[in-house]
Amino acid sequence: MSQRTIGNCLEVINARLNGRGIVLIGMMGVGKTTVGRRLAARLKLPFLDADAEIERAAGKSVTEIFEDDGEAFFRDREQKVIARLLRDGPLVLATGGGAWMSPATRDAVAASAISVWLRADLDLLMKRVMRRPGRPLLQTGDPRAVMARLIERRHPVYAESDITVDSRDVAHQVIVNDVIRALSAWLERHETIA
Repeated sequence: MSQRTIGNCLEVINARLNGRGIVLIGMMGVGKTTVGRRLAARLKLPFLDADAEIERAAGKSVTEIFEDDGEAFFRDREQKVIARLLRDGPLVLATGGGAWMSPATRDAVAASAISVWLRADLDLLMKRVMRRPGRPLLQTGDPRAVMARLIERRHPVYAESDITVDSRDVAHQVIVNDVIRALSAWLERHETIA
């Protein structure tokens, strides 16, 4: 798709979002923050990362929250922060890998945003997450086995998203363009149905 066609997609998306946000979901390491930041810039929307917002509110890192307060406490805060961010108007929001597992979060996203699942295979995810230590759920002797179990449990729930875009080992801008095309097609299809 040419840059001109992508530009036309941007116009379609901006015209049809109608105040809704775009929420990126998927496994850790799939590129939600990097893709989200670039997508937001292209769409001229604010970008927020849910984990960064949780850290700011708590005054400590996600790892410290997991260590000090536990995963259940973190998930509760995550759900509340995402709901609050979605009320602030249109934006591109990158969520943590487990956020979409909350029915309340899925309902909040469905009410005010379009969900985009960035999907990747185990090998690509492991290649990426091993470059960045400090992921609380992977602090184990066999992080690959943990990631495989998370994929098995989460992928069927991620599949409930509005849009799925496959992440690959290509430049992030390629994935951003894939998201733009998928958003444009989804918005056009749903406007026609409405």
